[in-house]
Amino acid sequence: MPTRKYDLILWGASGFTGRLVAEYLCQQYGNNSGLKWAVGGRDAAKLQRILDELGQPQLPIVVADGFDKASLLALTAQTKVVCSTVGPYMKYGSLLVEACVEAGTHYCDLTGEAGWIRQMIDLHHETAAASKVKIVHSCGFDSVPSDMGVYFLQKEVLKKYGVYAPKVNMRVKGAKGGVSGGTIASMLVQVDQATADREFARLLVNPYTLNPDPNFKGPDTRDFQSVAYDPVAKAWIAPFVMAGINTRVVRRSNALAGFIYGENFTYEEAMISGKEIKGRIMGNLILLLLGIVVSAKPGGLIQKIFKYYMPKPGEGPSKKDRENGFFNLHFYGVMPDGAVVKAIVKGDRDPGYGSTSKMLAECAVCLAKDEAVAPEQFGVLTPATALGDALLARLTNFAGLSFVIA
Repeated sequence: MPTRKYDLILWGASGFTGRLVAEYLCQQYGNNSGLKWAVGGRDAAKLQRILDELGQPQLPIVVADGFDKASLLALTAQTKVVCSTVGPYMKYGSLLVEACVEAGTHYCDLTGEAGWIRQMIDLHHETAAASKVKIVHSCGFDSVPSDMGVYFLQKEVLKKYGVYAPKVNMRVKGAKGGVSGGTIASMLVQVDQATADREFARLLVNPYTLNPDPNFKGPDTRDFQSVAYDPVAKAWIAPFVMAGINTRVVRRSNALAGFIYGENFTYEEAMISGKEIKGRIMGNLILLLLGIVVSAKPGGLIQKIFKYYMPKPGEGPSKKDRENGFFNLHFYGVMPDGAVVKAIVKGDRDPGYGSTSKMLAECAVCLAKDEAVAPEQFGVLTPATALGDALLARLTNFAGLSFVIA
């Protein structure tokens, strides 16, 4: 990549999550750490107010129009990396990705929109790979802990057994934090489009929709959609709302790495709802709630109620609530003989905002600064295949995540 004016531009710093990313970058890297960065958006005055509030009024501002390609090309040509927090990405992200590919600029975002990622793969993977550009989606709670958790676990399994685990299950042991308004908006956009477009609906339920070949036939089926007792976790489990994107990202990682875990590798995610009868009851309540949300008709009463009570895009929990949040994920690698290797991945902030903002920021910095140690792989990638050990180190050293074998 030729010399650029900036290492990274944060696109969308005036939004709730974007501001948190900007705040983290200011605290961690300031303006004198060797990281040359700027904020970008449509409204220079609004961005300047945010920088003033963050105590970094001198940071550069790059103005661009997200719906004008020439404007975006002018922005992307100035930087090594664009880090975007502007969603739903299906509405606001496509032109920016296209501009990054054309400008030879790396890109990362927070999207959990599997259908849109599939579109980006089909449109840009080959061109980005040929141009040695990395387009890295899903760099927040969906799907960094899942993707990097499996990556970490499998490295440890390989050390112990000399082979990878053919089966990994992730169980959400615990989490605390507010739901992201942006995540809700993205979910509703996908539900609405799936209702109107059967082909899009098939994309969302296909377990291999993000594989290089979406017609790949492997052993995984639809995401876990019931309540059951898990003898390995020794608890009742229920569906996990983020599984729809996380599982597909992990499967894409496996495929992009040449099916390093095997073509028969299986991966599943679920929530631990508790033990004994209370766990079973709670699991059924979770199942009922998710069923109501997913089946709600676009513009119908249920969606209106849901939108009224849930956070709006740009809204989020207080600083105290973010700092008191956490997540605790358990990964079980199951060997052919039944032996189990367990890894635990924890985050020290609420998953939707506090941890997500730190994870995205470190993915962006990793893309900008760790080129020498990150994998030599390009195109529309996943966090694990794009950044590997370099990201694992940043997440543990700076972003408040821990990866341990139990």
